[in-house]
Amino acid sequence: MAAMNDFEKDFLDGEPSDIIELEATDAHKGQRIDSFISAECDMTRSAAVKLIESGNVSVDGELPKKNYKMTGNERVSVVIPAPQECEARPENIPLDVIYEDSDIIVVNKPVGMVVHPAAGNTSGTLVNALLYHCGGSLSGIGGVIRPGIVHRIDKDTAGLLVSAKNDDAHLFLAERIKEHKVSRIYYAIILGNMREESGTVNAPIGRHPTDRKKMAVIRDATRHSREAITHWSVVERFGRFTLIRCELETGRTHQIRVHMASIGHPLLGDTVYGGGGTEFEAKNRRLINGQCLFAAELTLEHPRTGELMTFRADFPEDFSAVLDKLRKEYC
Repeated sequence: MAAMNDFEKDFLDGEPSDIIELEATDAHKGQRIDSFISAECDMTRSAAVKLIESGNVSVDGELPKKNYKMTGNERVSVVIPAPQECEARPENIPLDVIYEDSDIIVVNKPVGMVVHPAAGNTSGTLVNALLYHCGGSLSGIGGVIRPGIVHRIDKDTAGLLVSAKNDDAHLFLAERIKEHKVSRIYYAIILGNMREESGTVNAPIGRHPTDRKKMAVIRDATRHSREAITHWSVVERFGRFTLIRCELETGRTHQIRVHMASIGHPLLGDTVYGGGGTEFEAKNRRLINGQCLFAAELTLEHPRTGELMTFRADFPEDFSAVLDKLRKEYC
């Protein structure tokens, strides 16, 4: 049974309470239930204990104690409660500010930083840092848990994000994103050698039908999905790996990761969608922290002046170091 990943992902997408269905095997025999849930749902053990104690876990229909030991072959249901709106608090966290005025702020988010607070992750986020840096002058449309947040990138993806400092700017940018009038350019290192120099993946994305912590290409008309379009082009080839440039026409959760995996080229380091476990990754663990994906360029119309503005950021040091390693080993 594949391990679940990113306990907070549903909360980031504003999903209601969710139920995760797990099946234990003989390999889990003797393992404590809290340890089992912690591993399978990628959450801390203390978070698993809280779910058990609050009656949100059942084993074959019965409520277990936190020290229950697995016998193997049980069915475990885990209810993930909907997040409670808790006001984000300012935190003095350094930010790499690319541009700022009275309406917008563009930052270069580092790998490992979550965009906004969520269940089990209430501090150390970009929102906490923005609240401190901006002195509270962020749009209120996202509520107390997502002030200023117009769009997001994954925790383990570095790169450019624009946030709104007032409601008018927020509404303007949100509408432009909806109309596909904000350009977002990413660079990704993928497994395998692309046959073509460029192409487009046009495939709808929705929740994975059996693993609710993942997204997937969903072509079944009876299941909910949304249009997703990614344009890609080859930048550099390394034989067994390829550096590509991706331009998003839409902005679905995990879009590039899902689309590239769907055509047989998952991102290097992406353990969720099949790009982890390579020999190269094993030899360079200190450099690869999650999927090799970087939001490098952002073009938008300024909400007050109407000026078309383009922001760019250099590759992070670890991303550049991975490319250097690939050039030495495979070129």
